[in-house]
Amino acid sequence: MRKSKKSKHIILTAFLAAAVLSMFTPACKKEQSISSTPAITFDSIIPNPATQNHDTLRIVITYKDGDGDLGQDSTTTKNLFITDSRTDSVTGLTIPQLLPGNAATAIEGNMNIILPPPYLINSSDSSETAIYSVYVVDRAGHQSNTVKTTPLVINR
Repeated sequence: MRKSKKSKHIILTAFLAAAVLSMFTPACKKEQSISSTPAITFDSIIPNPATQNHDTLRIVITYKDGDGDLGQDSTTTKNLFITDSRTDSVTGLTIPQLLPGNAATAIEGNMNIILPPPYLINSSDSSETAIYSVYVVDRAGHQSNTVKTTPLVINR
């Protein structure tokens, strides 16, 4: 029994496609695990500069959590903390639960933290510089690293 030219062409094409795909698929690559302790990185704070009592601030952070227990169903539980360098005052906010139920899946993404318009601490100054420190706590009580924003200029 002889294979037709068409059959040989299909088999050769399939073999070449598999060979090309294997060049881009890492073999036996270990998947990197994400820690069950959340980790965050600072991305941006906008606007910068900001106008006192006018501009709403947005701090953008990137988060990773290996077991997906970041966030709360309860709106009274604080799990995101921001410290203003000018006063060392800490504001607690609530991150809503990011995964439904008790799913234990690694998660990562970006989070927008919205803060009310800043104000000047010293009313005689025309501008001030603030740095905000941010950390999160997951439902298991694991505290992330603390990140600092770039300096924010607040103008009168």
